[in-house]
Amino acid sequence: MTDPVGDMLTRIRNAIGRGKESVDVPLSKEKRAIADVLKREGYIRDYEVLHVDHGLLRIQLKYGAYHEPVIKHLKRESKPGRRVYRKASDIPRVLEGLGIGIYSTSKGILSDRECRRMHVGGEYMASVW
Repeated sequence: MTDPVGDMLTRIRNAIGRGKESVDVPLSKEKRAIADVLKREGYIRDYEVLHVDHGLLRIQLKYGAYHEPVIKHLKRESKPGRRVYRKASDIPRVLEGLGIGIYSTSKGILSDRECRRMHVGGEYMASVW
């Protein structure tokens, strides 16, 4: 697999499209950190590590009224063939602050709000709203 993070985001998009309550993805530290950002920002209910020896991450998706998904849009911004980096001063607001950007920084994987607060930039991994 050439893009494990892209695979994770695609699995989440597909599960939301099918109305699933949860989705399983292969475990890595990076994917766990992304799930942690999504949980902190309120886009997923929870996540848990299953089968530590096999490495499986179960993400509990979040739905609102009338079973409407909280995540409407999930896009991979930086790809293996074209990496996208942003300085702390150049981090844009996703959908005028209604969405989030996920960044890989020297302080770990953070949301755009956390990057602005800590004044760090990094690789622009994904946008969510």
